[in-house]
Amino acid sequence: MTAPAPEGEPITPQGLVALESELAELEGPGRREIAARILAARDLGDLSENADYHIAKEDQAHLETKIKRLRERQRNALIVETGAEQQAVFAFGRTAEVLDEASGQVYEWTIVGSTEANLAQGKLSARSPVGKALLGHAPGESVGVQTPRGRRTYRVQRLID
Repeated sequence: MTAPAPEGEPITPQGLVALESELAELEGPGRREIAARILAARDLGDLSENADYHIAKEDQAHLETKIKRLRERQRNALIVETGAEQQAVFAFGRTAEVLDEASGQVYEWTIVGSTEANLAQGKLSARSPVGKALLGHAPGESVGVQTPRGRRTYRVQRLID
């Protein structure tokens, strides 16, 4: 992985597409749904004691905050593509089968930027201790890493894609 510019946040091309899709959903249908709720609540009468109105306005504020944060992530996104020199190793944006040598558990992980990391979906942050340790290792190589549960040894089994 090439070192990202200090002002950029590394993201995969797929991560950027997902980010833009989420933004489109929130800015279009999300905003329209909130506007409809506010309008319906206004029709109920006195706004000072209208709980539906206040809840809808609070939800609108949360939605706008989320849109603002996603726009900031989009502005700071630094798309990182896997170069030809990284084809033989576990690199940013690549997917690999990784074996936890102690438990025998095999994971399928893709190394991604911290903003798109989601371990439940197999997306491992390049900035996490395990992600940092695995970067640049070829299939068959093992690496030790200190985790919150103690020292673990992982082996890159094979690269996928």
